[in-house]
Amino acid sequence: MHTAHLGKLEVSRIGLGAMGMSHGYTSAGTDDAESIRTIHRALDLGVTLIDTAEIYGPYTNEELVGRALQGRRDQVVLATKFGLVAHDGRGPWTLDSSPANIRLAVEGSLRRLGTDHIDLYYQHRVDPNTPIEDTVGALAELVRQGKIGHIGLSEAWTDTIRRAHAVHPISALQSEYSLWTRDQEQILPLLRELGIGLVAYSPLGRGFLTGTIRTAEDVQRLDDSDFRKNNPRFTGENFERNLRIAEEVQAVADQVGATPAQVALAWLLTKGDDIVPIPGTKRVHRVEENTAADAVELTAEQVAFLDRLTPAEGGHHTDDQMQMIER
Repeated sequence: MHTAHLGKLEVSRIGLGAMGMSHGYTSAGTDDAESIRTIHRALDLGVTLIDTAEIYGPYTNEELVGRALQGRRDQVVLATKFGLVAHDGRGPWTLDSSPANIRLAVEGSLRRLGTDHIDLYYQHRVDPNTPIEDTVGALAELVRQGKIGHIGLSEAWTDTIRRAHAVHPISALQSEYSLWTRDQEQILPLLRELGIGLVAYSPLGRGFLTGTIRTAEDVQRLDDSDFRKNNPRFTGENFERNLRIAEEVQAVADQVGATPAQVALAWLLTKGDDIVPIPGTKRVHRVEENTAADAVELTAEQVAFLDRLTPAEGGHHTDDQMQMIER
């Protein structure tokens, strides 16, 4: 597989998001053995960037990734996140990027992952109650201690990124970026000015762009714990209108002789060698499909067609979730 750079960190051109193995999607956490096989297969195919977070589960996804990497830790650029769990008793889904909370969070992640260092450690969401200078200062100390290698932010915006980078180099911004979520294109010039890579989560539109969800009944069959059930793009009239996007991606896939997922990933790869999608899956055949996108070549005309896709209807998160996304 080709490689890309997140700051000075070299990673595979396509990574693997592990969240759905334990959290957020239908049947998450029901087949850890298959999830571990999926991680192993990804490594065999040249994937080096594995992404998790303490909030996934919470905690269980880091534990799963830690088990999967036993004996193979040196093959991986291991990324995890802090900041959505308060370790003072307030618990999960509480914004806390205070230095005290970071010191507790990193020790738990190291233990669950079974490692003595984390290659890329992200602030999961910007904490409005903690100055970013204090957060990055605490992370810089962890770099000096050898507990983390590189610092990342997630869903941060311009001012926060500049202020953070002034304290210590930021290697990566992880935010949603795909054919139907394009706002990151506004911030790419700043990232490139500062030498920060972009890690694109949900590059397949939470599965919508793959064409596997075609009817409202498909959505209703999802587990109640599956957050797509309440996602604005998967509900009501928005869902019906957004089907056109999946059809347009399928049309290009038919031309290329690839799957819609591969086309969606290949389009992202045309946007620069500092952009790394991390499609999530818990199945071996899907990781094989996704990684094969590295070899899919789109023509200039096909890229231009995809650039002009019908805009998605509805927000890419619920209103409550959007409160934690800095714009």
